[in-house]
Amino acid sequence: MHSWELYREQLSELAAAGRIELPVIPTGCVHNAHMFYIKTADIEERTALISWLKEAGISAVFHYLPLHTAPAGEKFGRFHGEDVYTTRESNRLLRLPLYYGLTEEDVTAVCDRIKAFYAGRSAQ
Repeated sequence: MHSWELYREQLSELAAAGRIELPVIPTGCVHNAHMFYIKTADIEERTALISWLKEAGISAVFHYLPLHTAPAGEKFGRFHGEDVYTTRESNRLLRLPLYYGLTEEDVTAVCDRIKAFYAGRSAQ
């Protein structure tokens, strides 16, 4: 739980500035801190950030593919209605490293690298 909270604390300024979105825990709910993600502006920004982190030896990955775009979903599934949110939101999600043994210094290094990425980009 400590690493999750540390990510949230260290990235809160970027979120307050509207550069990223952080996980939302609804009032009255608890979470198990099994992953920490951010939402970037779009898939292009997410792809650039993944590359930026990778250059520093930090592995961050996109979260998931919507079921209707996965090979089995395309073959066996159906999508009814309009895809208003699913694809757009999945294109924005980026999972940050979160595992047993992750140190406070590791979290700070990831956050510092993310902050440097956004410092080098103009605000949209």
